[in-house]
Amino acid sequence: MSLVQCKKELQNFLAQKQNRACRVIVMPDFFLDRIINLEWDVSEFSRLVEGVAERKGGSLDGVGQMDMKGGNAINVASALTNLGVNVTPIVCTSEMGLQQLKYHFRDTSLDLSHVKTRGKASITTALEFRHQNEKTNVMLRDLGTLADFGPKDLTDSEYKLIENADFTCLFNWAGTLKFGTALAEAVFGHIKAVGKGKTFYDSADPNPNFKEIPTLMERVLKTSSVDILSINENEAITYANFIDPDLKAKIGNLPFAEVAMEAARILAKHFHARIDLHTSMFSATIRSNSEVVVPTFKIKVWRATGAGDAWNAGNILGDHNGLSDYCRLTLANAVSACYLSGEDGLHPTKEKLAAFLRDNA
Repeated sequence: MSLVQCKKELQNFLAQKQNRACRVIVMPDFFLDRIINLEWDVSEFSRLVEGVAERKGGSLDGVGQMDMKGGNAINVASALTNLGVNVTPIVCTSEMGLQQLKYHFRDTSLDLSHVKTRGKASITTALEFRHQNEKTNVMLRDLGTLADFGPKDLTDSEYKLIENADFTCLFNWAGTLKFGTALAEAVFGHIKAVGKGKTFYDSADPNPNFKEIPTLMERVLKTSSVDILSINENEAITYANFIDPDLKAKIGNLPFAEVAMEAARILAKHFHARIDLHTSMFSATIRSNSEVVVPTFKIKVWRATGAGDAWNAGNILGDHNGLSDYCRLTLANAVSACYLSGEDGLHPTKEKLAAFLRDNA
């Protein structure tokens, strides 16, 4: 299928008044995010900070900043809600965090009745740098109560919701520091035992909990409990290095995206899940016996944070509605690109997404 044919199919899909009804559960993270947009690379910024410190403190003015809702689960919920999907977040935060959620979603039908308020909110300060003609981010995180979130926090009524969902999505394994693996085992295991929907896993960067990665792989990722594993370049390479140590030799000798594709192929041979890889250059679906690769859109990028979350939303919507791999990946790429290229930092509606597809090759 050509991109022109795919875009026509997607235009027809987005023009439908109603798509197939879809109920999605997302958990467990909501972060209060501050995005700091830096016009420097890491070296330049380091020199500026060092200069300020040497004069005993001071300011760097003209630094663009934005306070936003954050966290993988809530960002995916936001993107899906704007695309007309019924989403229920099961997340933890503080009382202030709940009020911020109510404010951010005041004009939507998002069900916030399963937001758990206890202890300290999760907070991220994301430093977005220039890096090799792209934007990259370094996220400074305070996990708050999320670090303690686990199966014990889920009620019987929430397990019932999970049973009846079309997709149950878990995110941010390293952020659920103490019980992340146990949470995935409990939730995905329950679905496979009595549920009807698909399991969707995006662990996010596992490296902050590096020593526990082998346990996660053996007890979750290598089992049949995960239907779809969504990963970026860093995550694909991290996991694949535990399976094939020879992959490390290719890092530095091949473009990073090519190494990531090799890593995804390794994972597809050893994991039961469908591997969905998203990079800044392309996205791909890899199974043990097939692969589909679709290039990303060329856009002016306003931010780096949240690209994968927007991509996941498009991926879930396309999967639920039976789009071909090529069109599903193109839709996911478009949702992410439309979000990243918008100055307002809002996730696109179907109408805005259709306009984006019309105007971009």
